[in-house]
Amino acid sequence: MENIVDNKLGDASNFFTSDPSECVKIIKCKNDFTSGISTVPEMFAKTVDLYSDRTALMHQNEETGDWIPISYKSYKNRVDKVAKAFLKLGLEKNGKVAVIAFNSVEWFLSQLGVIHAGGQIVGIYGSNSAEACLYILEKCHANIIVVDEDYQLEKILKIRDQLPHLKAIIKTLPSPNTHEGVMSWKELEEMDTDDYDQAYDKNLKEIKANSCCCLIFTSGTTGNPKGAMMSHDNVMFNLKNVIKTYQLNHTNIEVTVSYLPLSHVAGSMIDVFLTISIAGTVYFADKKALKGTLINTLLAARPTFFFGVPRVYEKFHEKISHVIEGTSGLAKIIASWATNTAMNYHLNRFYGKSASKISYFAAKTLVLNKVKAKIGLERCRFLMVGAAPFNVDTMKFFLSLDLPIYELYGMTEVGLTFASHPDSFKLGSLGKCIINTESKILNPDEDGIGEICTRGRNSFMGYVFDIEKTREVFDDELWLRSGDVGYIDKNGFLFLTGRIKELIITAGGENIPFLNIENAVLAECSAISNAFLIGDKRKFLTMLIALKTESDSNGVPQDELAEDSLHHMTNLGLNYKLISEVLDAGPDEKVLNLIQEAIDRANAKAASNAQKIQKFMLLPNDFSMHTGELGPTMKLKRGFVMQKYKNEIEEFYA
Repeated sequence: MENIVDNKLGDASNFFTSDPSECVKIIKCKNDFTSGISTVPEMFAKTVDLYSDRTALMHQNEETGDWIPISYKSYKNRVDKVAKAFLKLGLEKNGKVAVIAFNSVEWFLSQLGVIHAGGQIVGIYGSNSAEACLYILEKCHANIIVVDEDYQLEKILKIRDQLPHLKAIIKTLPSPNTHEGVMSWKELEEMDTDDYDQAYDKNLKEIKANSCCCLIFTSGTTGNPKGAMMSHDNVMFNLKNVIKTYQLNHTNIEVTVSYLPLSHVAGSMIDVFLTISIAGTVYFADKKALKGTLINTLLAARPTFFFGVPRVYEKFHEKISHVIEGTSGLAKIIASWATNTAMNYHLNRFYGKSASKISYFAAKTLVLNKVKAKIGLERCRFLMVGAAPFNVDTMKFFLSLDLPIYELYGMTEVGLTFASHPDSFKLGSLGKCIINTESKILNPDEDGIGEICTRGRNSFMGYVFDIEKTREVFDDELWLRSGDVGYIDKNGFLFLTGRIKELIITAGGENIPFLNIENAVLAECSAISNAFLIGDKRKFLTMLIALKTESDSNGVPQDELAEDSLHHMTNLGLNYKLISEVLDAGPDEKVLNLIQEAIDRANAKAASNAQKIQKFMLLPNDFSMHTGELGPTMKLKRGFVMQKYKNEIEEFYA
C-alpha cells in the first residue's frame, strides 16, 4: 500500500468516508507523475500548454456529415467557461452535475467543467426510468442536470419537484418546445461569467490529489446503484498504469472512438481522462453505434486503440464470418491460409514458441491488412475488452485477423486491476495484476477458486453518503472484496469463474460456476445468443435458451432470425425466417435437437454430473437492454431474468 501515510493501514473507517466534502483517505503525494502532476486540471493544463493546436475532439455535423475538429486550446477555453457557468447557476462546493445523454462534446465539457469548478460529474444511463433517475439524483444531491433529448428531459420534469438540491436543468439539443426553468446549452456557453473568475480560480487551487474527482454509480445489476467516489489520485494512478501497460504517449497522435456509456467507469476513464493525458483525439460515434453505425465512425477515425464490450466484438465476428464464408475457390483458400497463419503466429508468440514471421507478414500484406482497412482498424495497435465475460472463440477469431484483443478486469470502485497486453497474454485469462497494486484470492477451495480481492492506490474513496456499504466492501487491512470469484494461476494470470452472489448452489450443496457452463454451451452453437443457467437450491441444472434474432434501430429484439440462426435453419433443411415460426411448430423438433446436441457436447466437458444440464427451454425472444435482461454494459441481470421467467422455471421442476 505504497503512498498511504506511514504505510500504516489501520481500520478502514479511519481512511474512508461517505461524505465527499471530507476525504480522510490521506495520501502522501510523491509527485511521481509527469512534472509533479497529481490532479485532472493540472494534467489538462499541461497537455494544453504543450499541444494547444492538436485536435482533441471530432464531432459530426448531423446535417452535412462533415467532421468538425476542436483543438485542445478551444477545448480548455470552453471547459473554463462551462465551469464558471456552473458556479453561477449555483453549483455548490463538492456539488454534482448529473448528465443523462449520449456521448458528445457537451458531455465532455460537463465532466471537465464540474471537475474544474471543484465538483463531481454523475453519469446516468439513458435507459434509466424516471424513478431510477430519481434514486441517483436524490442520493448524490445533484445541483445541475444536463440532458440531450426531449424524452430524457421529460423524465426530469416528472421528478423535478422531488429534487430539493436542484438549481438548473440544461438541454444540449435544440427543441421546438420550451419549458420553464430549462436552459439551452447555447445559453449556458454564452452566459456572462466574468464576475466568477475569482471564485473559479479559488476552487481550482483547492483541488488536491485526495479530492473527490468523479462519482460513478454502479449499474445496479445486483441491487440499488451505489455512487463510488474516485479521487484525483485514483484517476491519475489508473491512467499512469494504462499508459505504461500499453506504451501510449504524446508523440504518436493516439485516436479512439467514444460510443460506450460515459456513465460507466471504463468510458469515463478512457474516453475523457486517458485521451487528455496523452493528447489524443476522440471521435464521437452517433447514437445508433451499437445498432450498426459504429463501423462508419471507425472508418472515419481509423483509431489507434479501441475499447469494446464483448457484444461489440461478437457482432463484428458474426458479420465478418459470413463475408468470409461467402467466398469460394482460390479466394477462400487464400483467406483460410491467411487467417490460420495469423492465429498460429500470435498464439505461438504469446506462449513463447517460434513463429514464422515470413508467412505472417505475407498473410498480412496479401489479405489481412485489407480486411482490417474495411472495418477501420488497420492502424489499431490495441483492441481492449472488458465489463463482461468474453468468449474465447471470438478472441481466436480476431487473432486470425491479426487483431489481438486484450482483456481487462476492473470494477467501478477501483478502475483497472488486471490487464492482458502484448507481453502478458493467455487465452481465457484477464491478465496479470497491474503494477504497484496487490491481489489475492480469499478463502480459496481445493482448486484455488475464491473471491478476488485487490489493494492499492486505485481503490476508491467510498460510496457517497453510505458509510455502511463502504465498510462492507473493505476489510480491516483495506483489501477490497470484489464479489467476483476466480483463481490466479502459477504464472499470475487471473481467470474469472463467476460472482459470489450469483454462484449456483444446488440442493446437494455443490457450488456451480454458471459462467463456465453458459460459455461452454454458447461455444457449441453459433445460433444461440444467450444461455441462462438455473439450478440454485434445485436438484439439477436447467437452462433458458435464446436464439439470435435481429434488433430494431432501438435495440429491441425482433421476431426475424439473425444470419447465424438462418444459416443453421438452412443446414437443417428448414425454411423458418422467424423465431415465432420455430415455436409455433412445436417448437420444431430439428431445432430442439440442434440445441440439445450443443448441450450434450458441453455436458461432456462438465467437471461432475451435478454440473450437467438436464433440461432446456427455447425462449420467444432474445435478451436486450430495452427488454430488461441486460444492463447498460450488456451484463446479464440474473435477478430480472429469474423473475421474468419464474413460471417457466417452475415448470422445469414440477
